[in-house]
Amino acid sequence: MKQSRVKEIWNNGRVALGTLVKSIDPVHTEALSQMAIDFLWYDLEHSDKSAETFSNLARASRVGSVDVLARPARWEYMRMGRLLEAGANGILYPRCESAEEAREVVRWSKFHPQGERGFDGGGADNNYGSYPANDYTKAANDNTWIVAQIESPKALENVAEIAEVDGIDCVFFGPGDYSALTGRPGDIKGEATLEAARRTAEATLAAGKVFGTLVFEKDHAEFMKDLGARMLVVGADIVLYKEAYASLLDSYSDFR
Repeated sequence: MKQSRVKEIWNNGRVALGTLVKSIDPVHTEALSQMAIDFLWYDLEHSDKSAETFSNLARASRVGSVDVLARPARWEYMRMGRLLEAGANGILYPRCESAEEAREVVRWSKFHPQGERGFDGGGADNNYGSYPANDYTKAANDNTWIVAQIESPKALENVAEIAEVDGIDCVFFGPGDYSALTGRPGDIKGEATLEAARRTAEATLAAGKVFGTLVFEKDHAEFMKDLGARMLVVGADIVLYKEAYASLLDSYSDFR
């Protein structure tokens, strides 16, 4: 069964770097999985990706050695199980606003005795039934990482309790939703947003968990790393694709 690259990085006290993949073409996932990236993030909260589409992308990722992080929508507990069976190593749970909700995420994402995840054993995460049930469920619990996302003022007030939930590996600050929900959409590097990130980091580290977030420029990444971040999402394929073509077309501007 596949061992988690990200958990190994965290166990060694290092920073795991990932990127957002919006493309549904498995070729792009295959290419990225062979680069020096630790995890690929697939967002099923804000996109039209189905579980079947995700399954094909997760399969393509196995060409390389990256971890796969999937984000379902809030409350989609049953869907989390399908994403894990399809090959997700990590679950990024959005809008987590209480310790009780965090415990539910763990309950649906981990097998007994850590949780109550439903058993199949014939999916991609068990190499299609290759390993005995006891080995499979233990390895799944050991290698699955659960990330609770802090995205609202209410969540920020409860972040210490969320971080202390057993089974939550990482607490992830979402600057986009937080800035929007506090009346400053897009102000991801504003003073109030950075202060919320700092509070999230402090509570997370105090609980002995990993702090993570999105970063948008190198100085922003350095700021978060100084706060103690060991999970950083850097860039998105569609943004980099557009930037590369904008630069290319600009270099040919004298042809027009």
